[in-house]
Amino acid sequence: MLTIDQVKHLAKLARLELAEEELTTFVKELSSILDYFEKLKEIDIENILPTAYALDVKNVFREDQPSQKCDEEMITQMLQQAPGKDGRYVKVKAVL
Repeated sequence: MLTIDQVKHLAKLARLELAEEELTTFVKELSSILDYFEKLKEIDIENILPTAYALDVKNVFREDQPSQKCDEEMITQMLQQAPGKDGRYVKVKAVL
């Protein structure tokens, strides 16, 4: 169990100003949190591999294909409205 002096020290490190009644509350709450971590130390994790994610995560790749076909007339109309173009490509400002 934590003491009031330890909670005062933690509050000072965290730059918190706590009233006296808050100190007694935090003594109880922080002590219960630390007790819970002590319980976790009792669990046997000898044969458990460390994981970064709880679920099996993997990339799903797909072919980079247009979702629909564009006809030449639509491409021509789009290029006519573009502020800048280079052949069949729309010119944009550099991103990086």
